[in-house]
Amino acid sequence: MRFYLGTHMPNWLATAGVPLFISRNRLKGRRTFPRAIAPWALDSGGFTELMQHGRWTITPEQYVAEVRRYRDAIGMLDWAAPMDWMCEPWVIDGGQHGPLTFAGTGLTVEEHQRLTVENLIELRALAPDLPFIPVLQGWRLEDYERCAEMYAAAGINLAAEPVVGLGSVCRRQATSEIGEIVNRFRSQGLNLHGFGVKTRGIADYGDELTSADSMAWSMDARRSDPLPGHTHKNCANCPDWAIRWHQRIVRQHLTPVA
Repeated sequence: MRFYLGTHMPNWLATAGVPLFISRNRLKGRRTFPRAIAPWALDSGGFTELMQHGRWTITPEQYVAEVRRYRDAIGMLDWAAPMDWMCEPWVIDGGQHGPLTFAGTGLTVEEHQRLTVENLIELRALAPDLPFIPVLQGWRLEDYERCAEMYAAAGINLAAEPVVGLGSVCRRQATSEIGEIVNRFRSQGLNLHGFGVKTRGIADYGDELTSADSMAWSMDARRSDPLPGHTHKNCANCPDWAIRWHQRIVRQHLTPVA
């Protein structure tokens, strides 16, 4: 499994030397970009778009132009997420969820799925040279199965795709529920990417994923003392902590035992 280290620091692309997962929100305002020394993947920033606005505020044409710029300027882009529509109830209904306030889309899960599938088709038509991946969206298992059927009806064979994102899972509390969804689609031959997978999830079903990303290191660092010799209050923005964490997760959960 390729394990992407989630980061809000684009400059790490030039120094980290491990696969990175970076949001469009961290790149869109930049005039210059670092050159990547390791593979990376692009998150579209859809969660923030829908949380703040209840809709996408950019067009597919604008997103395509951005992704092409990132690919050419940074290099080593594995893939980019589409402008997908998350299906968490609070994204749809709006209101408060934890510390976050959601605008709400006022749509249904099925409408979010249809918009997600249609967007991938449009992005690929606009830019067949860019590595946009399909993302399965849903909330219950049967929702994800319906989304897979939508892709099939559109002529997209998910089993033939190098990567298929599994959306709307990173904020779930029940890893067993995610595991069931992962198992169902892995048994159908899909190469799944787990967005924002928790450490427990990596241990429970990481062997069924083709790739995953996580920023759990930052919260760990925020709750811990800084590394020896580090003078900052904590290591929540520290590449040393992040890379050590990434190496530990790979060693403990993803390295085959001889």
